[in-house]
Amino acid sequence: MPKVITPKHFGAPLGMYSHGMLAPGGELLVVAGQVGVGRDGKVAGEDVVSQTKQAFENVRAVLEAGGCRWRDVVRLQTFLVTADDIPGFMKARQEVFPGWFPDGAYPPNTLLVVSRLVRPELRVEIEAMAVRPRAVARRKPAARRKSRRPR
Repeated sequence: MPKVITPKHFGAPLGMYSHGMLAPGGELLVVAGQVGVGRDGKVAGEDVVSQTKQAFENVRAVLEAGGCRWRDVVRLQTFLVTADDIPGFMKARQEVFPGWFPDGAYPPNTLLVVSRLVRPELRVEIEAMAVRPRAVARRKPAARRKSRRPR
């Protein structure tokens, strides 16, 4: 489990993130920027809150596919297209983070405001890095069953 790092002379972070995080050895999972687009290919909504929640859900899906949980995340990077969306992003994070990080040990997050994302209707993009615990990393993938159907 990652350990939160806070220099003694630092104050509390300005939001739901840690100044630093020390991750135990394991395999690194890098999650590409995820946006507020659902499985159906449609944008979750026009507002940053709904798009942020969908982007977080997309990050979660990649984490799980890689054998990780939210608790294994050691870094987030968030891109917004306008500073006016910062309160909405913070609201969405306040709604989902307590369930994923009940101990309040939030991963470091860098928040950047950019001119636009790949599609003009997108308001937020979230990248993540996680360290898959060694116990999971050592497990071998399950053997694939051979099909009994003739080819």
